Amino acid sequence: MASAYTLRTTDETTASLSLARLAQSRADASSEIVGESEQLESVLQQVKRVAPTDSTVLILGETGTGKELIAREIHRLSNRSSRPFIRVNCAAIPPSLIASELFGHERGAFTGALQRRQGRFEAANGGTIFLDEIGELPMDTQITLLRVIQEREFERVGSSQPISVDVRIIAATNRDLEAAVADRTFRSDMYYRLNVFPIYVPALRERLDDIPLLVEHLIERFARRVGKAFRTIKINTIEILQAYDWPGNIRELQNVIERSVILAEGDVFSIDEGWVKRELRRPRPTAPLLSSIAKREREMIEAALAESEGRISGPSGAAAKLGIPRQTLDSKIASLKINKLRFKSPRNRTFAIPQGNTGDVDD
Repeated sequence: MASAYTLRTTDETTASLSLARLAQSRADASSEIVGESEQLESVLQQVKRVAPTDSTVLILGETGTGKELIAREIHRLSNRSSRPFIRVNCAAIPPSLIASELFGHERGAFTGALQRRQGRFEAANGGTIFLDEIGELPMDTQITLLRVIQEREFERVGSSQPISVDVRIIAATNRDLEAAVADRTFRSDMYYRLNVFPIYVPALRERLDDIPLLVEHLIERFARRVGKAFRTIKINTIEILQAYDWPGNIRELQNVIERSVILAEGDVFSIDEGWVKRELRRPRPTAPLLSSIAKREREMIEAALAESEGRISGPSGAAAKLGIPRQTLDSKIASLKINKLRFKSPRNRTFAIPQGNTGDVDD
């Protein structure tokens, strides 16, 4: 349900901070995820459903939306929570080092290999490995990684002895992988191995109701670091922050709050409006206008779905026709409660399951 959170007004210009309200907003005090908007609640429900399984999860969303926090929450709620959580930034590893970094190497395997080194997959054995920015992997590196994702088995560089590992794989990207597959910059077999349980993390502009709680959480965190304490917040601060588009998402909000905490004097928190003024959002439409916009959006989306026979991604998909990312279209279809299945061609709407075949299907 939407946030009912409001700052308690103390006079015409300030409102009191309510850190107790912040604590109450968290379903689990050990979770680092802050918010209670419908969009975030939908994500957390998916997290709770998939966490107890060992299924591979693909986390999608813009840069700075908190994809790593979602990955850590999945691990925390899983049966592997007492085992390691190993994060790998795929974009930061040169192709020449990917094998050694992920799978380790034996002494003397190459120049400079003075001793045996354990790789990230081996370190994650029994736990979870988080492959962040998976969409940035070069094609040849994807080939190297694919076998491990498929078979959970690898050899250290310089060894022919296979090593089996029991790891849960969570991957994340800010790229549209379906479009990357269509453009042949991402392997289709890798994509289908990863896309078992996709979770889309909404952008901050899609969950503006969470900004008051996020602001109080961040003020508390950064004020503690610099030894400050704030009693009130200027009443228009939240309005200013909710009017901004936040292209850098929560990461950008963190920077603005930290900078404000450092520069603040006294116990009243405020921000410099000039920091976010250049990209202020337009005033929120009134209810009738919102209804009209939603109706127009629905018509455009349904027309695109009809033209593409229900296909979302790819060059001929509805997302491409509308000129928006697939994840954005999926989010709008969900929020507008559009049944995309009714637009599929009848020949593609159902399929028969062969009887008597219980074996695994490999692609």
